[in-house]
Amino acid sequence: MAGSRLEFALALAERAGALGLEYFRRLETLTVTAKGHQDLVSEADRDVETLVRAALAEAYPEDGIVGEEHGRLAGTSGYTWVIDPIDGTANFVAGIPQWCVVIACVKDGQTVIGITYDPVAREMFHAEKGSGTFVNGRPVKVSSSDSLGRGSVGVGFSGRSHACGAVQVIDALVAKGGVFFRNASGGLMLAYVASGRLIGYCEAHMNAWDCLAGLLMIEEAGGFSVAYDADAALTAGVRVIAGGKGIEADLVAICDAAFPKVG
Repeated sequence: MAGSRLEFALALAERAGALGLEYFRRLETLTVTAKGHQDLVSEADRDVETLVRAALAEAYPEDGIVGEEHGRLAGTSGYTWVIDPIDGTANFVAGIPQWCVVIACVKDGQTVIGITYDPVAREMFHAEKGSGTFVNGRPVKVSSSDSLGRGSVGVGFSGRSHACGAVQVIDALVAKGGVFFRNASGGLMLAYVASGRLIGYCEAHMNAWDCLAGLLMIEEAGGFSVAYDADAALTAGVRVIAGGKGIEADLVAICDAAFPKVG
């Protein structure tokens, strides 16, 4: 069943990205409101999520849906779709081409499908549990780096967490000769880890719609992520530490010292 859902979701992510790109190309007409610190929402976010929800409800009416902009709809099939219509809205509304559509599917406490689509670069990242990770159909693996000093680590931050934790992580990375990276789209940064472009990623707290797809992709690409329950993440979010296994011990130690555990 997950296989047919994957093919449907890949096509849907492409449709959603095309709609988002239409809005992106006419930013001067976009209505944008602030939900909170570092938390913006535009009509593009809402309309893209509406498109995705309607398509899912028609194709899989018994599946649940959780989205950033329109809340949670319970289902009866055991499958729950998790949607971030535009991850990186601050970039989007500023005209910075670093944003993506993120779609994940959860069943029995595990993410079984993860998709991140970057319509500007025309890159489709996806994974299905047990089947590997792909970019535009090409299999990819996480970085083989065995040192924080060889490669860049994505460091996320939002208004939901204290800035001091991210600063502490960055300080520790630099002390080990490392480089930190941030492009204000956690979804894209996780996809970059899965495809070996970044060696790791960490953030004190992420919402499920931002991270579940990327975490599956990292795991399926041969990487690690700290333990989490996908069902629990739907309501509580999750602390994210993930990357190539060669840097696991060092990155986890740095993050354990800087980020409080969720839950």
